[in-house]
Amino acid sequence: MAKLGVNIDHVATIRQARGGGEPDPVAAAVIAELAGADGITIHLREDRRHIQDRDLKILRKTIRTKLNLEMAATDEMVEIALAVKPDMCTLVPEKRQELTTEGGLDVRLHLQTIEKAIARLHDGGILTSIFIDPDSDQIKAANKIGADYVEIHTGSFADAPDWKTEEQELIKIENAIKLAVKLGLGVNAGHGLNYANIKKVAALGGVEEYNIGHSIISKAVLVGLDRAVRDMVELIKYA
Repeated sequence: MAKLGVNIDHVATIRQARGGGEPDPVAAAVIAELAGADGITIHLREDRRHIQDRDLKILRKTIRTKLNLEMAATDEMVEIALAVKPDMCTLVPEKRQELTTEGGLDVRLHLQTIEKAIARLHDGGILTSIFIDPDSDQIKAANKIGADYVEIHTGSFADAPDWKTEEQELIKIENAIKLAVKLGLGVNAGHGLNYANIKKVAALGGVEEYNIGHSIISKAVLVGLDRAVRDMVELIKYA
């Protein structure tokens, strides 16, 4: 059965809006785990706009499931990862002006940089994943440079303006999953997934873990984090 990784970045976003200590992403991680989350995902950005270094260090000590650190493939972030030792590092593109991650990482364009980062993380005993668009060339490139996993970017599917485009994007995701599995890569998926569209992607099979953040935290504002996580777990379980 596919697993759920809960991204708690936006808990930190709310905290940073006031510059205080609430809400605490560490407390959110505990609640999410108790509610059935199989892992916790955070993105430590260069500008530290939400998750802070202190959050990462404390989460490493408190999380009992799996800690997935999203990060750019920079020397600074690799050094941090090697010091903290998350269970997995997911390499993602990063632009200072973007509100959220826009599209997958272009592995072919940054082949040597990403390969170097993966090699260093592997030397530190850390599993690696690359966040990529559902594109065969990107998947082949990720496999070539030694990634353990790929995380399929589902944003174009989630943002599709009509049902026809949505179906086309879903086919791309399905083909990407099949190719990655054929090559021996582990497969995760995420970005833009919510309570309305998760069933269609989950029904494809082949994905080990779905990383979902914004939708869960948004629902948590209305019904509480425990309920929001449990509801998503159930949707994935019975898709």
